Amino acid sequence: MALNRTASASLQLMSRFSLLFVVTVTFSGHSLAQGTIRYDAAKQIWQISTGEMTYAIGVNDQHALQTMYWGRRLEGASAMTTPRAYPETASFDPPVSTTPLEYAGWGGGLTTEPALKISFPDGNRSLVLDYVDEERTAGPGGEQLEIRLKDRLAEVYVHLFYKVYPQGILARWSVIENRTKASLTIERAASATLNLPPSTHYEMNWLTGRWGAEWQLHTAAIQAGHTVLESRRGSTGHQTNPWFAIGQAGETTEEAGPVWFGELGWSGSWQIDLEQTDSRRVKITGGYNPFDFAYPLTAGQALTTPVFYAGYTGKGRGEASRILHRFQREEILPGAPRPKLRPIIYNSWEATEFNVNEAGQLALAEKAASIGVERMVIDDGWFGQRKNDHAGLGDWYVNQEKFPHGLKPVIDRVHQLGMDFGIWVEPEMVNPDSDLYRKHPEWAMNFPGRPRTEARNQLVLNLAREDVKAYVLAFLDKLVTENDIAFLKWDYNRNWSEPGWDSAAPAEQKEIYVRYVDNLYSVLSELRRRHPKLEIESCSGGGGRVDLGILKRTEEVWPSDNTDALDRLSIQDGFSHAYTPGIMVAWVTDVPNFLDKRSIPLEFRFLVAMSGALGIGSDVTKWNADETALAQRMVAFYKTVRPTVQQGSLYRLVSPEGSEQSAVEYVGQDGRQAVAFAYLHSQHYGEPFQTVRLAGLDGAATYRVKALDAAKAARLPEEMTGNELMGMGISLRLAGDYDATAIVVEKLTQ
Repeated sequence: MALNRTASASLQLMSRFSLLFVVTVTFSGHSLAQGTIRYDAAKQIWQISTGEMTYAIGVNDQHALQTMYWGRRLEGASAMTTPRAYPETASFDPPVSTTPLEYAGWGGGLTTEPALKISFPDGNRSLVLDYVDEERTAGPGGEQLEIRLKDRLAEVYVHLFYKVYPQGILARWSVIENRTKASLTIERAASATLNLPPSTHYEMNWLTGRWGAEWQLHTAAIQAGHTVLESRRGSTGHQTNPWFAIGQAGETTEEAGPVWFGELGWSGSWQIDLEQTDSRRVKITGGYNPFDFAYPLTAGQALTTPVFYAGYTGKGRGEASRILHRFQREEILPGAPRPKLRPIIYNSWEATEFNVNEAGQLALAEKAASIGVERMVIDDGWFGQRKNDHAGLGDWYVNQEKFPHGLKPVIDRVHQLGMDFGIWVEPEMVNPDSDLYRKHPEWAMNFPGRPRTEARNQLVLNLAREDVKAYVLAFLDKLVTENDIAFLKWDYNRNWSEPGWDSAAPAEQKEIYVRYVDNLYSVLSELRRRHPKLEIESCSGGGGRVDLGILKRTEEVWPSDNTDALDRLSIQDGFSHAYTPGIMVAWVTDVPNFLDKRSIPLEFRFLVAMSGALGIGSDVTKWNADETALAQRMVAFYKTVRPTVQQGSLYRLVSPEGSEQSAVEYVGQDGRQAVAFAYLHSQHYGEPFQTVRLAGLDGAATYRVKALDAAKAARLPEEMTGNELMGMGISLRLAGDYDATAIVVEKLTQ
């Protein structure tokens, strides 16, 4: 969401913005219907189809753009009638509120949630958007539609964009353009509104959480009125993630039934409003959070909103997840359509916390390399006067007491051991006890004359300021340039408070909600341009900044600071509904766990961490010979299934929610390998582990079947057909507390 300074700059930026989505997609093992945009000029209806979905819109008799259909794919000519505005149901509900409008301005008697609200300098706040014209373009990445709307009286234009992706995803965003001769203020700017068919049986899935308990999946019937998913925190937030999925109660399951789903690609304050109107229609409006939001546009300026991604499937919640996973890997992530496999990392935080030094890090690196680790990461504590979390943030020079020879001796030895090197940074924060803050206290977000609220003993730098942006980019560029650094663990450990911007004019200060994130994206993109081999992890005290905006610029995410293996089963299950498991970093750490004080066997911890991008955070120097040998075996096994786990299709076989048992399966892109992980939390009454029935296999093919631990899969045939594996399933001998295993099946050449 770049800010455009002039109308012509706006159009240039829109062209550049759309090119971000033009990607040649290579498919392996996926049969996906290509995207198309058909236009019926007589009826003025656009029919957008991709994957399993058709989305149709039309211009009605009141010159407004309205939703005609969103659901199962329609082929060929449509029987849709010419669009007509809905009648008022009473004087209290005029057509502007009863009609499912695509992008409604607040005006003309609208009583439902608007997509756009504007204040004009004369005090007028009414906005009625009429259809103007349209333009369709085609490129190697798919088709794109632009529809232009205009206020009925003022020279305010809204450009609505629809981008079709072959995985079954429709991307939508808008550009609001001021062609008047005066300034106006945007008070609400949504990316899009989505309208569902009428139903009284909708139920919604969404994800909530807090620090240490992210990615909690909820299901509830959609009630009359508003359900608001949002973050007012200045970032994506732990509290709620900008993802939703809507099904039909009694019909939609993990394996079957209709699902309408969407995700917002924005890393700042956001809102998704789900409104069930009086007529039982459900409309979903998503974009910038209107709380404390005001964005002035002078004459000729324009504002581009974040991208809102939407999809539909008739094959249940599992398929909705797989569509999103494919889309993220093939269109969103750096390196798309073939993002790199995530290396196995060792991170020093839980072993040393702030007590890092050259000798200690070298000892950890030696042991990590012997286990099979591929990337060594030094976490917090290496810089400035950083002995605890009270000081040092902002002073990004190597601490000479801890590393008297700089980072080079450690990096050189890490490379000799066959690993690459990564380091922790928190670029957007500052401790009041730092040289940076003493020199530039005005760089921290603040309201002059008001208290500055600290959290974790730190303040937030105002990255909306160009001088702060330049400083952050400069020190990161210097750090990576002067050291052979392959990876940054980019952390962000608090929410905003006092989001003031005293160097900006009062009328412009609330632009901070947009400018900050735009500059964050700019720094990430420029840093990657200067260092093409650099990889970045998005971390925010765990999963506080995970969204499709940040994922365009980072290879992986840290889903939670909670590394307890039992808690992670639920955390990782929830995460998988919205995001591909290949980006989900999961560590094996020491027990008793720091948060739950729970002790879980090492093998169980490894098998849980293998469900994503495997990492190790234990103090490996304290492992005995048996533990080291087990770790070596687990790491070697993971490397044999890593492409399948990180880039394959995920099937949630047995949910960990409300069960002492759980199982998850991954099927490789080419269908030749599948791996299933089964977990038993605790056994009761001697009851056996339930039969595990695989999914996503070729029913007629024969597979070689191999258990990680033969004793836990007694009498398992060496070969089974796909139908047998999916029908008869596999019986496992898991018993007691915290028992787990893995089963690998390999398709035999016919």
